[in-house]
Amino acid sequence: MNDCPLPLARPFCNMLPWRKFACAAPTTEAREKLILAAGNILGIGKVEEEITVSASEPEATFHTVEKGDTLWKGAEKAFGNGSKYPVIFEANKSMLSDPDKIYPGQVLRIPAL
Repeated sequence: MNDCPLPLARPFCNMLPWRKFACAAPTTEAREKLILAAGNILGIGKVEEEITVSASEPEATFHTVEKGDTLWKGAEKAFGNGSKYPVIFEANKSMLSDPDKIYPGQVLRIPAL
């Protein structure tokens, strides 16, 4: 039985000791989203992973949300333009239901433009 904690990754994922997993991801973006989902959903501070990527692309940066943060502020800092916050929202849509609902401690993926 596959014990992967991420339902969408189960076809690709073989769990190793509880906080470490090995997968194959089609893109760098998919790899980064798997790591974020494992850490944010399971409440693990660091995810140890062995994920191979088929198609490489520029890596994103990660931001840990602090009190008072908004996606607008994150877009201003990352891209120099707060109105680009939908880029951050779309990159984290699997974990966010609303761009106004982020919380301290949550880790967000900030994609390269």
